[in-house]
Amino acid sequence: MNRLVTHAELDEAHTAARQLSVSARLEAVLADGRALVLLADRGWSSSLIGAADLRDGTSVEDIVDTARTVVGPDEPIDGQSQEQAAAAHWSALADILARQGVDADPRELARLPHDVVLGARLRDWLTGS
Repeated sequence: MNRLVTHAELDEAHTAARQLSVSARLEAVLADGRALVLLADRGWSSSLIGAADLRDGTSVEDIVDTARTVVGPDEPIDGQSQEQAAAAHWSALADILARQGVDADPRELARLPHDVVLGARLRDWLTGS
């Protein structure tokens, strides 16, 4: 396994000047170049009250940080520690890889570089194109 990549793309159906909706898909990139989907059901929305344009207060760095957050690890639940929640997250991702025929150690997954790639529509939205 080489790295993790989160692809963030604009959900145009739910985005306007004062509202942003983004989908996020997490993939594991293998040494042979294949990319396997780990999570495809993540995303977020942001909105702004008033007449301003949400783009004015949204940076590429904001998008990258939020994309990494929404693909996990999630916050602890039901008395879990942060470490337990993270371990459960990485174990779940290793299980997803195992179902796709790839053996992965959860601790190694947690240490992989994690890139975020912004889709063309999201980049255009950020620049007002």
